[in-house]
Amino acid sequence: MGTENQTWVKEFILLGLSSHWNTQVSLFVLFSITYMVTVLGNLLIVLLISLDSRLHTPMYFFLTNLSLVDVSYATAIVPQMLVHFLAEHKVIPLVSCAAQLFFSLGLGGIEFVLLAVMAYDRYVAVCDPLRYLVIMHEGLCIRLAITSWVSGSVNSLMQTAITFQLPMCSNKFIDHISCELLAVVRLACVDTSSNEIAIMVSSIVLLMSPFCLVLLSYVKIISTILKIRSTEGRKKAFHTCASHLTVVVLCYGMAIFTYIQPHSGPSALQEKLISLFYAVLTPMLNPMIYSLRNKEVKGAWQKFLGQLNGLTLKFGM
Repeated sequence: MGTENQTWVKEFILLGLSSHWNTQVSLFVLFSITYMVTVLGNLLIVLLISLDSRLHTPMYFFLTNLSLVDVSYATAIVPQMLVHFLAEHKVIPLVSCAAQLFFSLGLGGIEFVLLAVMAYDRYVAVCDPLRYLVIMHEGLCIRLAITSWVSGSVNSLMQTAITFQLPMCSNKFIDHISCELLAVVRLACVDTSSNEIAIMVSSIVLLMSPFCLVLLSYVKIISTILKIRSTEGRKKAFHTCASHLTVVVLCYGMAIFTYIQPHSGPSALQEKLISLFYAVLTPMLNPMIYSLRNKEVKGAWQKFLGQLNGLTLKFGM
């Protein structure tokens, strides 16, 4: 292909979910509400954990990280999507597109590794409860959290760099709600087999490896739980892991479906729905799945409301 055709575009046009005005307005209202619930729910979890010393445990330390990842992921996607719902021209500059790809891909990778770390935490809690606090000490928890953030960020930086080195020629239309990796790679007017190999390799390293660690952890956990003689003890142990396992199935399942087989992967509509699931539904549901059914978090919430009510009465508000 001649070099005159291998130009780099300066902006892209996102096709989004719909071109019908009334539908876009309805979607704007719907996703505005869900985004506000997502931000408030996750930040509330972070606040409760930071204020209540009873929640200063490894499990809630990792949950704090997960909530920060979720609210950051939603913020990387949803505000731009809301603006485009009301915009006539759904344009996104090249730099903004690259930034969005970097943050969304990085935060997604961080979440996959973090879920594996949380599975290990649950494994220690169930299989070796007497030594739980000795094994899951503060130094190890911090190192595991740093590993999650660094591994996801490094992978995202590499993928973003090699993706935006591709010449896009005159292809400006991204059939997606955001600058998603596969959607951007498809715009290239050169052979992208090396990019697809890189996507496959990173998917195996950052997606399948943590997933295998999660599976191994839960094989050990379930084996240990089945050996518990007390019915009440088994229920308590299963309850400890149920929330995490629910999120694991949803997150890893969708990602494997999307990235492990780029050639025979989902359609453009399916990719959009999966992105909405990650950007809107999962971050909104995670605080509820993990925490709102938890007695310790309910106790922290009641304590917080009591303190807030006390301050209100004190200052005569």
